[in-house]
Amino acid sequence: MKKILISIIALTLGCLTAVCQEKIILLNEGNWQADNAKITYFENGKIVSNQWFRDKNGYKIGDTPNDIIQINDNLIAIAVNWSNIIQFITPEGKAVAATEDVPNNRRLASDGDFVYVTSYGHECGINGSYKEFEKGFVAKIDCKTFKVVDAVEVGYEPEGIALYKGHLFVANSGGYAFQEDHEYESTVNIIDCKTMKIVKTIDTGCVNLYGGMAQSGKYLLINSAGDYYNQAGCSVLMDCEKALNGENCFKVLDVVATQSTTNREGQFLVVGSDYSFLIGGYELSYCTINPEEAYANGSVQQSFPGTIAADIENMKSPYSIYVNPYTGYIYATDASSYADGGKLYQWSPEGELLGTHKVYINPGHFLALPPDGHYTGISTIQNAECRMQNYNIAGQRVGNGYKGIIIQGNKKIFKK
Repeated sequence: MKKILISIIALTLGCLTAVCQEKIILLNEGNWQADNAKITYFENGKIVSNQWFRDKNGYKIGDTPNDIIQINDNLIAIAVNWSNIIQFITPEGKAVAATEDVPNNRRLASDGDFVYVTSYGHECGINGSYKEFEKGFVAKIDCKTFKVVDAVEVGYEPEGIALYKGHLFVANSGGYAFQEDHEYESTVNIIDCKTMKIVKTIDTGCVNLYGGMAQSGKYLLINSAGDYYNQAGCSVLMDCEKALNGENCFKVLDVVATQSTTNREGQFLVVGSDYSFLIGGYELSYCTINPEEAYANGSVQQSFPGTIAADIENMKSPYSIYVNPYTGYIYATDASSYADGGKLYQWSPEGELLGTHKVYINPGHFLALPPDGHYTGISTIQNAECRMQNYNIAGQRVGNGYKGIIIQGNKKIFKK
């Protein structure tokens, strides 16, 4: 009987360990044009490696990786922006293929058969020939051949992309407005995945839809960075179901969602950094958004679980936030000076700080691997990031850190 009891306890502990196992891939962007990006692999409270991709493959990942998603049990895609490649790897880190026909790639989405990627570029290689675009585009890559099979023009400098019921929702930024002959964008294009045709364009009235977007079921949270002068940042909460049905489909919230992620309760955890040239700095804020309540009445909760908000306020340069959709553990990063190694923070689902870990330069993009190795396609897996770094929209370095911090309620202003 004693042996049976011990066996049951051991089996139970083993199951708990399997369920709670943390496997996190973290993209460290490095410095733009320096080709010094690295990948961190974190497992069960420890950094396994801060150069995981190089350990597995014997060469570097490339210059400025921007996004990472899991496609199926055996395949992961990474958008490596300045190297102009989509790198495909296994969950064990081994390189499988690289697609080179999507220059200036930004964000990724996948339905398991194809990868969809936004691009600031104006030319795309499709089936052995090249197609030119006046604005930006979305490319469709076959996951069996790793070839681009189609592409469609969207708005200028498209950023966030999400998949809902066979349709892609693409947020356009127009982020090169400061240097090119066009205005900031305020539109979201809806694309039929099968035909790669735009079926609807929604004008949100909010400019510069910049950065990744978080998704909770039918809801998307889209950041609007504003114009950095007279138009302040805000966010757009979009109901994808209403959008497909031709109904009024979005609400503008008076919060900035520079970095956002979705917890296991379907709420958005949001850190905003509203930059203004008029004050010469960033205004930092944070909140939790229940999408149904916010869509109904615009309400948000100005709090985070446990010590997360206080810990983020103590960071030098908050850079990203992420919730492991399998376990609920919460992560964020501090880019520090943007030129030296940053830090990875880990909290329990209740917000208890579990540890901090040294990582590499500009740690910005997360992917949690399923504990049992079986990818379920959880829709709340997000690759949210923070753009509080001292780079402009083009990825060009524009400063060397902050000189001071002013705390105002739940906000703090970073002065350059």
